[in-house]
Amino acid sequence: MIFPTLDLEQRLWEQGYSHVCGIDEVGRGSFAGPVCVGAVIFPKDFQIIDGLADSKLLKPRQRESLAKDIKSQALGWAVSEIGVAAINKVGIGKASQVAFRKAIKLLSYSPDFVLIDAFYIRHLNRKRQQAVKDGDTICASISAASIIAKVHRDRLMKKLSKKYPRYGFGKHKGYGTKRHQEAIRKYG
Repeated sequence: MIFPTLDLEQRLWEQGYSHVCGIDEVGRGSFAGPVCVGAVIFPKDFQIIDGLADSKLLKPRQRESLAKDIKSQALGWAVSEIGVAAINKVGIGKASQVAFRKAIKLLSYSPDFVLIDAFYIRHLNRKRQQAVKDGDTICASISAASIIAKVHRDRLMKKLSKKYPRYGFGKHKGYGTKRHQEAIRKYG
């Protein structure tokens, strides 16, 4: 397993940026549920938490534990969500962009530079952001953002599972698994 580093954040801190924010989304490829975006700003003296990794590579208990540690050690963190109605109205791409900007606005500190997993954020100064390929795997703040967003979304999907138990949202979290596709065919 590849573990993320603080190399990108360190380079930006050395250039004078104080509030470097990592951002990642979850739920973009799901069949059901919201798209959620996590945003994390670590302090310059942050030490990488043991086990920090891309949320997709971790077990639920590991994510839950890491999310608590991330939130307690971060200078600032936020999670935004954009619901299904908005996704259906504007499309997943635009909804994700809205969620990115919303997460930034929810932070207690305004970031002076943003690192994003794979995408640029529209309507944000390009000189103050960097899209990082495989960012959730290689960049600590993006990895942390992916974890807090995934924990948040998983909790939402578990609640939705209680309301609609036939679909199994508690297990597949709205992604297009075989079981989910069968439930859609059966129940609509």
